[in-house]
Amino acid sequence: MSIEAKEEFRPKIVAFCCNWCSYAGADLAGSSRLSYPADVKIIRVPCSCRVNPMFILRAFEKGADGVIMCGCHPGDCHYSTGNYYARRRMTLLFSMLDYIGVENGRTRVEWVSAAEGVKFSTTMNEFVEKIYSLGKNVRLEDIRCRN
Repeated sequence: MSIEAKEEFRPKIVAFCCNWCSYAGADLAGSSRLSYPADVKIIRVPCSCRVNPMFILRAFEKGADGVIMCGCHPGDCHYSTGNYYARRRMTLLFSMLDYIGVENGRTRVEWVSAAEGVKFSTTMNEFVEKIYSLGKNVRLEDIRCRN
């Protein structure tokens, strides 16, 4: 007799956060005891412009169900114009992902400052709920990366 254990779907989320604003916003959310799911894995980058679109594609390839990039508000970048470059790159990446058939809701760009811990928490909660409703990402997953 075999017993099948049906596991609940827990989305894997990768969040690229800029060191100066969004990562500090995540820190503020944590120190303020605001909750956001533990399924969000934060990767700290020096600036949002340092997020190469290949990083996002690689995250999907390695099994991520959703990827969010958080940076400073436009005009408030520590490196002057970094988030403008990031915004242009992500616009192009979104059109490419749309072309290859990845759902629009699986990627997101959000501007979160260091003083917006509440916004960081609510953004992550909303994003995880959206990914939960979309289900598991099977479009870009590399079968060699499965357990």
